[in-house]
Amino acid sequence: MNPKQQHVLQEIREAAEAVRSRLAGRQPVIGLILGSGLGDLAEQVDNPIHIDYQDVPHFPVSTVEGHAGRFVIGELEGKTVIVMQGRFHFYEGYPMKKVVFPVYVMRELGVKSLVITNAAGGMNRAFQAGDLMLISDHINMTGDNPLIGPNHPELGVRFPDMSEAYSREYRALARELSAGVTGEDGSGLTLQEGVYCGISGPAYMTPAELTMLAKLGGDAVGMSTVGEVIAARHGGLKVLGISCITDMAIGEELEPLTHEQVMAVANRTKPKFQALVKAFVKHVQL
Repeated sequence: MNPKQQHVLQEIREAAEAVRSRLAGRQPVIGLILGSGLGDLAEQVDNPIHIDYQDVPHFPVSTVEGHAGRFVIGELEGKTVIVMQGRFHFYEGYPMKKVVFPVYVMRELGVKSLVITNAAGGMNRAFQAGDLMLISDHINMTGDNPLIGPNHPELGVRFPDMSEAYSREYRALARELSAGVTGEDGSGLTLQEGVYCGISGPAYMTPAELTMLAKLGGDAVGMSTVGEVIAARHGGLKVLGISCITDMAIGEELEPLTHEQVMAVANRTKPKFQALVKAFVKHVQL
């Protein structure tokens, strides 16, 4: 192993040990990465331990509104979880390897399953703002990949298989559980399923770009997730991906959009999102 490879592995181990030293023997089994406006689920974790990212060696710091920037570790629906309340983004200027660094740290802590969420624009005309979408697959349009460079055999194989990036088993369970999810007003959950297009951002896309992505087979578009999922599959973790459709991104009908509007819809959708994730954590077999 060359010195650069050893350095990366050492950073992962040092970060994991800093977190582990605060857990009093608790062993997280599920990791959750919470996207824009969805971080409140972390407040429902019982007996929580909070660890700010700035207190974890080699961690970047989240700079985006709606991202708290800390780990929350505790019990959720009877399972010990580690929650990323806020994530890192390629558009913040971090290299893709740094964006996905927390995935490898959670793996080092013993996590085998990840629930990855995001806020996304809906490109499928059958969707509407406020829907949730199970991610069945993704298209990486970021122009980068976290595995470029020397491979670390301790983390995963050189050429990881991506034929089932998002677990079919997990998606089937989420669909089954969605029938029992209702909002605070008693309304049911509209659970869509589709392909997520990951872009670099931070600018929202032009009408022509959105039309192109839809023609390529995309159903939703956002600025996260794909790198994290590639790293998770590299490390052998199983993934459930959920997008909160916060706005409609139809190229031919595009209207101006702000981050505040995205956050507002995510906030309205939170009760159903939280209920679905909690049901999944409760029933998933690890």
